[in-house]
Amino acid sequence: MAFDIDMIKGVYDRMAERIDKAREVVGKPLTLSEKILYNHLWEGVPTKAFVRGNDYVDFAPDRIACQDATAQMALLQFMQAGKSKVAVPTTVHCDHLIQAKEGATVDLKHANNVSSEVFNFLESVSNKYGIGFWKPGAGIIHQVVLENYAFPGGMMIGTDSHTVNAGGLGMVAIGVGGADAVDVMAGMAWELKFPKLIGVKLTGKLSGWTAPKDVILKVAEILTVKGGTGAIVEYFGPGATAMSCTGKGTICNMGAEIGATTSTFGYDESMERYLRATDRADVADAANKVKNYLTADTEVYANPEQFFDQVIEINLSELNPLLNGPFTPDLSTPVGKAMTEKAKANDWPIKVEWGLIGSCTNSSYEDLSRASSIAQQALDKGLKTKAEFGINPGSEQVRYTAERDGILEVFEKLDAKIFTNACGPCIGQWARYNDPKNAPKNSIVHSFNRNFAKRADGNPNTHAFVASPELTAAIAIAGRLDFNPLTDKLINENGEEVMLDEPTGWELPPKGFAVEDSGYLAPVEDGSEVQVIVDENSERLQLLTPFEPIGDTIVGAKLLIKAKGKCTTDHISMAGPWLRFRGHLDNIANNTFIGAVNAFNDKTNFVKNQLTGEYGGVPDAQREYKKANIKTIVVGDHNYGEGSSREHAAMQPRHLGVAAVIVKSFARIHETNLKKQGMLGLTFANESDYDLIQEDDTFNFLNLNEFAPNKPLTIEVVHADGSKAIVEANHTYNNAQIEWFKAGSALNLIKEQNA
Repeated sequence: MAFDIDMIKGVYDRMAERIDKAREVVGKPLTLSEKILYNHLWEGVPTKAFVRGNDYVDFAPDRIACQDATAQMALLQFMQAGKSKVAVPTTVHCDHLIQAKEGATVDLKHANNVSSEVFNFLESVSNKYGIGFWKPGAGIIHQVVLENYAFPGGMMIGTDSHTVNAGGLGMVAIGVGGADAVDVMAGMAWELKFPKLIGVKLTGKLSGWTAPKDVILKVAEILTVKGGTGAIVEYFGPGATAMSCTGKGTICNMGAEIGATTSTFGYDESMERYLRATDRADVADAANKVKNYLTADTEVYANPEQFFDQVIEINLSELNPLLNGPFTPDLSTPVGKAMTEKAKANDWPIKVEWGLIGSCTNSSYEDLSRASSIAQQALDKGLKTKAEFGINPGSEQVRYTAERDGILEVFEKLDAKIFTNACGPCIGQWARYNDPKNAPKNSIVHSFNRNFAKRADGNPNTHAFVASPELTAAIAIAGRLDFNPLTDKLINENGEEVMLDEPTGWELPPKGFAVEDSGYLAPVEDGSEVQVIVDENSERLQLLTPFEPIGDTIVGAKLLIKAKGKCTTDHISMAGPWLRFRGHLDNIANNTFIGAVNAFNDKTNFVKNQLTGEYGGVPDAQREYKKANIKTIVVGDHNYGEGSSREHAAMQPRHLGVAAVIVKSFARIHETNLKKQGMLGLTFANESDYDLIQEDDTFNFLNLNEFAPNKPLTIEVVHADGSKAIVEANHTYNNAQIEWFKAGSALNLIKEQNA
């Protein structure tokens, strides 16, 4: 039986009234995305049609999910909100703080030792406030959500950018910062600019070596890492309905890499099969009663150009296996000859040292079964893996079932390491090197979603390529980046030429899923007596102090850093070893901007301190400014804040005294996070003004006292020689968000309202 079945039935019970009314006020047939959005309006029954990409709208999500790294700060904030229990179903999943090194048993024991303080804190807070808790080793948050909580037509938010994975079960699931989650936990509305809509029509059918992963790799090539910004991507067509539910999840999951608000598919038979296989027949039965409301109106998919802002068509029968990378998830290359040519031209290492299968993107039973079919062929045909091999199952249910069915044994016979049911290398939790910064140039292939520099192993020289699990397995066996399993032969131990056959696998386990201990702990009914203790001397956890308002006067602010090129949330607040400080704002602030490239010297973590004239680390310079009570400004390029949803990338600069971030363009989640923390997130009205900013600049805001929606801010930039430039900065703050700024943060405003 499903969790929260009464809540789910409530969502379905109101669908007809709300969606029929929405169709009436919009005046045309509705996409699936619109149906879900209009069914989750905070105001209830729709009364107006919203303008895509323009109108800010208040929504009422059905549930929240948090992973352990981001949950710490989210729950520390929620503890300040003055509530005794979360207002909507919420879960916490311990999957980020487990480092991959020796293998599952040893690594999990080590994580429980070194992070026990954090796990105990999360468990006690969850118990106190009515939050479901998934223990370390229970699985990767998004796979666990797909198996237990996602449901067609629902809306959820999660404190991780890959919350969008639940779109594989027909949800609108959106990654947010912890402050957004706190709003909803506290019973407040959640605000989102009404998204634009991108329709992706899938024709034909996947076969052979081509997998669902190749669909999103192709979409990433087409749209690039920012092409989906501000939009929901809705997949449809015969190719979509022919695909498995977990395959749909893979596609939705990596939609985060194109900047999309989320991605989703209409309810179909594959989703029903998955619901029933994961012990949720009650959800499937309820969904079947309203299934016409769980997909777009017929007219929409018949004439998509009339209903979507952009339409892309992909013939799956013509799609080839792809490798995306290195250093960006949208650089796409077909396997084989094209990769050979591109690798030689760019000096990418052809030898592959690791093949890694797992992550929230590709760790389902289906993924493991298809990859294991390639591994079994290697055993049968006398091949050994030329690269090292690592596997992260997505959940304890997947791991237990895969072990029962002999799938994991196949990998182990090829000397693969079976890591914990956790994120591991995908998020930098991989003890690959003792000294990552000085590690050698190399190539790896993985089934993860992101491949930014230093992302997996901390080595800036690791060239990481994203592929399907089955192609990852094949390349690990071949040990070459340019291996094409469709055409290339391999030499086995007997000196014979052999070829790998097409992968096979199971959409769902033939014997059904099984598990002995899923790792779930339900909260007590009344948590009022539960004590949450944070040691004031802890290095891992720190109770929060509310931010002071920045005020309506910014004069004499100094430039902290002008970031050059890609500046992701990893560059602003690195993961890896820094994950241990996610619950201690002051300690983790010591990594602020250490990965960002200084535009004036092309170095990382090396900026000029205007107070001393000396160069040093970014956090060091910023702490000197804070001591002197001097506000600072950060300047950035396009798609600033791309990547993870981590609010630390906003909270850390705010904690250290950064007042404003001025960039060419923002990634959606990060811009919202800046607003939530009471900062100014601004964009250059003229992008070329980025080039005007000099190393010794001082900033004076001339009209901040008139801060208002749709009114640009005027900034006087004073150069070291006394000359001045006037920069116009646009913003997207509405009246409510300006109140966050005036209060010092959105949380400050919530506390005032709950007082």
